[in-house]
Parts: sequence; C-alpha cells; structure tokens
Amino acid sequence: MIEEILPSGVVPAEAFDELPSDPAEPATLPFPEETAAVARAIPRRQREFATVRACARRALGALGLPPVPLLPGRRGAPRWPEGVVGSMTHCDGYRAAAVAPASHTLAIGIDAEPNGPLPDGVLAAVALPRERAQVRALGGTDPEVHWDRLLFSAKESVFKTWYPLTGRELDFDEADIALDPAAGTFTARLLVPGPVVAGRPLDVFTGRWLARDGLVVTAITLNRRGPGHPGPVLRP
Repeated sequence: MIEEILPSGVVPAEAFDELPSDPAEPATLPFPEETAAVARAIPRRQREFATVRACARRALGALGLPPVPLLPGRRGAPRWPEGVVGSMTHCDGYRAAAVAPASHTLAIGIDAEPNGPLPDGVLAAVALPRERAQVRALGGTDPEVHWDRLLFSAKESVFKTWYPLTGRELDFDEADIALDPAAGTFTARLLVPGPVVAGRPLDVFTGRWLARDGLVVTAITLNRRGPGHPGPVLRP
C-alpha cells in the first residue's frame, strides 16, 4: 500500500498483522536492546514496536544492509544506520517502514492512521482555522474519506520529515496543510523558518496520500536536488 505513494529509490516494507519472530528470517528477530527499550510498555505496544522494526529491517535488507538494532532516539525518532534515511509508522492493523540511501534522499516521512474520525476536540487542537474550513468543505465532496484524520496524518508526516533535519520540535500550528483530493497530494507550508537545503531555506513540503482498506496513509520524500515533491527521487 505505502509503495503507491513513494517514489522510486525509496524502499518500503509493510505488514497488516504482527510478524512472528522467525529464525529463518533474521529481520524478524528483535535485538536485546530493542526488547529492553519497550520492556515496560504494554504487550500491544511491544508487538507494534517489534513488527515495525522487522519491516524496517526487511527494507534495509533490500538495500543490501544486514539486520541491525533500530532504537528510538529523542522524540522516538528511529536511529538509522549511517548512510540511510527512513521513517516508520504503525496503527491498528498496519505497520510500515520506508528507507533510502542518504546519498540520494534527504529525508522521508510516512504516517498511517485508521480512516475514522478524530476524537472529539483533536481537530480544534491540531488544525488552523483555514484547515478546519478545508476539512468541512471536503467532507461534503467525499464522505468516505475522513479528512480530519487525513489532515492529522499529513501533519505527522511533515513532523517526521522535519525533525531529523532540524532536531527541533514543530507544533501542529506551524505547518499549514492544503489537501488536493483530485491529485491525491498535499502541500505543507511551514510557518516557521525551515531547514536549509543546498544553501536555501526549505519552506514547503509536498507529499502524497492514499485512503483505502480502512486506512489513510501519507508520505513525503525530500530528494538531494532541491525541495521535496511527490515525483521520483532525482539521482546525481
């Protein structure tokens, strides 16, 4: 599913259920450091943590890299092997990871959410007035997509792209999201100074979205030759 909104050169792996540890597939075997990192978490969280990392190791294996522990850093952002950028996501019924060589790709942000309404009060807390008006308008055009949840997912993908580049927090009201229902894309205009790429500040992220099988998924890829966009990764 996630591969449909990622460009060539980015390697995804996904699972719609938990992946059991299988000695025949080393990618599925959790490392002791990972087990320790979630030792106090509830069993559901431990299973999610293990499965999304198994997905990530499968994706890394497609790049020719051996299995390694993937530990969370500050704000939970995964620490990837040197020379790799990536992103992970998990929600009920879905786990996914996407990776790419850092020589080709600057940053990746992916997010998946159940295609259902946000809990009461969440939209008001995370959306700007213009975004809330957009959600209301889009709800009248295609009620099968929960546009409030899609907006939230897009903001999560923006944060996951932003944070590794800056090491700084990005509040929900510091990115203004415009959803394009016809093209299946979105544009995020940063309302704070953006990361500097190739000597220039990057103040807009663009990405893709997909709603299907009870899920909404979003993805942003920034390539090494300028601002990110939903098209193919540009290689040097």
